[in-house]
Amino acid sequence: MSDKLKRFGIDLPFLPLTSVGSFPKLDYVKEARKKFPRGHAERKKAEDKATRYWLKVQEELGYNVLVHGEMERGDMVAYFGEELGGFKEGDPEEPIRSYGNRFWIPPEICGKVFWKNPMTLESWRFAQSLTPNLMKGMLTGPATIYDWSLDLFYGNRREAVLDIALALRKEIEALIEAGAKIIQIDEPSLAHTWRYFSALKEAFELMLDGLGDKAYFIMHTCYGEDVFEKIYPDMLTLPVDNLDIELANSNMELLKVIQEFSIVKDLSIGVVDVHSHKTETVNAVTERIRQAF
Repeated sequence: MSDKLKRFGIDLPFLPLTSVGSFPKLDYVKEARKKFPRGHAERKKAEDKATRYWLKVQEELGYNVLVHGEMERGDMVAYFGEELGGFKEGDPEEPIRSYGNRFWIPPEICGKVFWKNPMTLESWRFAQSLTPNLMKGMLTGPATIYDWSLDLFYGNRREAVLDIALALRKEIEALIEAGAKIIQIDEPSLAHTWRYFSALKEAFELMLDGLGDKAYFIMHTCYGEDVFEKIYPDMLTLPVDNLDIELANSNMELLKVIQEFSIVKDLSIGVVDVHSHKTETVNAVTERIRQAF
């Protein structure tokens, strides 16, 4: 276990178990989201009920670090577009395909991005109050928020990403003040925008400068096997404690790249393929864990 976690008084087993972040919306949550606007008491009631359900599932499965499941978030980028200043909601008539039959409506950047108020704090506090286990703070990273939005204001990717990073820093500070010890920042767009890595690194430095002794930081990315060997050495220079990398989708082939470098950060290895609608067998997941060793 990381010495840093030990300094925080966090005692985890040799192979701690966690999830990347989101869980499926249960039917009653989907229905409530259709019927009621965001913030409506009935909608929140349904989301809170589902949060309790998914926390119980994680506890029964033996998770060591829990996630709240993101029942309040329709999309990992659109949610932050609704909360940050400088954004407006995207056009529902112009969805963009993610993969398969999955679509999202990109928010639009219409002004200088800024932090208005806490965006994830209430959901983190609620979930943490329901369990004695560790609860991760969960944020979509500045590069992914930009890459999966429509820029109608900046016209300059680096400038926009850095402003988003400054806004997210305030959210991170709010989570730390509330007691969050593990905070995950998701950057799935990195697999497709790896050529702009220098801006992403600069953004992470802005977000986390001076906060390294206050929380344990994870950066999650996924589905980049065609470029992973190009960006992994640079990923090792990010100011985070843990790299959380999806590996099951590529049949663990990315391990070959990881093995070429010294281990200078903790690694979280994804052993379940969330892009597959098939439920993996216990033997299949066990074999992936063995491969990781």
